[in-house]
Amino acid sequence: MTEDKAAANALYQQAHDAMGRREASVAITLLEQSLQADPQHALSWRLYGFALREEQRMPEALEAFHQAELLDPQDPLTLTARAQTLVQCGLPALTSVNHALARSPDDPSLRLTLASALIADGRQDEAIALLEEQLRKTPGWLEGQYRLAEIRWTSGDQGNFTRGYEEAVAVEPGNLRLRLAWFRFVAQARNWDAARRIIRDAQSAFGDQRILTVASAYIAAEAGARSEAECLFEKCRGMEDEILGLAWIRHCLRERRPAEAEQEALRLARTASANLAWPYLSLIWRLTGDARAEWLDGSPPYVRALEVDLTACELEELAHLLRGLHTARAPYIEQSVRGGTQTERPLFFRIEPIIARAKEKITDAVREYIAQLPPYEEGHPLLGSPRHRVRYSGSWSVRLTRQGYNVAHTHPMGWLSSAFYVSLPSREQMGTPPAGWIRFGVAPPELGLELPPYAQIEPQVGRLVLFPSTMWHSTVPFEDGERLVLAFDVRTSAA
Repeated sequence: MTEDKAAANALYQQAHDAMGRREASVAITLLEQSLQADPQHALSWRLYGFALREEQRMPEALEAFHQAELLDPQDPLTLTARAQTLVQCGLPALTSVNHALARSPDDPSLRLTLASALIADGRQDEAIALLEEQLRKTPGWLEGQYRLAEIRWTSGDQGNFTRGYEEAVAVEPGNLRLRLAWFRFVAQARNWDAARRIIRDAQSAFGDQRILTVASAYIAAEAGARSEAECLFEKCRGMEDEILGLAWIRHCLRERRPAEAEQEALRLARTASANLAWPYLSLIWRLTGDARAEWLDGSPPYVRALEVDLTACELEELAHLLRGLHTARAPYIEQSVRGGTQTERPLFFRIEPIIARAKEKITDAVREYIAQLPPYEEGHPLLGSPRHRVRYSGSWSVRLTRQGYNVAHTHPMGWLSSAFYVSLPSREQMGTPPAGWIRFGVAPPELGLELPPYAQIEPQVGRLVLFPSTMWHSTVPFEDGERLVLAFDVRTSAA
């Protein structure tokens, strides 16, 4: 082995270790040194692609995977990575995905990638057929079942969207995880009768297991069966479970028992589920007049409207691109959209110049918001996070039409969340203010809490609204027209 190859191998191993520590930026520096020592080092090119993708530098990641493939055209990991990255970037990917599948025919993640590529090509029926075929062979494949149900739902088949789960349970009646996955999807649709049937059938098959009791308590509470819920929660006393905890908090709020809700929310706030608990603590503290509500949400709230420096022509170009991505017939079942659609796959991973331009300008505005936050404060979900590097944990577009709106919700996967207005109805179409406005601090209506909004902000084309991901927000329905938004969640890190 030559001295250069030995150096490249050593640097590659150091970079591999850095990736294991989730230090992608460190790995990138080491891999650039490795490739300088040996430009033909295929493993370094491949790992370089993974590190760049982790840093959300998608065009460079694609080029790195391309170089790795040129050096080792049959490497299944490289082929899979390049195919999946092409799909993420919104580029034609069917040829690459099929090539990768030929090398890795048993890789289930590639079946999902192929389904996404087919959908992007307008071939939803083929995507459904692909997943149906695979699920006949492996009915317990949970990711495939979820994706199939999701595609059916967004294609408008709300009547039979979970029949894959039903057919799979008939084949694998002893698969409890499969039954629970079916229950979760049906519960997202708030079809409580169907959810009850699934859980009762599971109890008949498996007995009175803890997870099934938790699911029963959740159904009873959310369906408004108050006395049944009380009995089931009593049966669950002493259990520590995220879903049970959230169901109990919501039940106590409906029953106007904020002290009990607070006790459980404070417990959850000390766990990995903290981002699910903070929004409920905000409601609890506001209901009880506790000053910690202002500490949590800001006084005034940590909500800012900023103008993004995009021209009218750029905004229209962005609107045209986004409209072309709204191919679904219904919004995703787990999302907040009503009367509109939401795009899939991260928008900021796409490589169109207008997306790159919008991302650059939006990132400048995000940094401005962060720079104006109060000082670091340990234990605060917004102020207690590092602020040095901006990354996006999600990016998408929402297109609302006549009477469309977003229900009150939060973003547990984010630190900061957003709404960037790309195209809006005319004032006459929008209706009487605050029609179409974004509201903050209004509780989900099913909780029955009479809390006024913290703030309401009028949308304007080119305006970006930023706020903590833990803050409740919703959209007021509007009369007519199109309300086109680009939205994203921000995460930050210390290095």
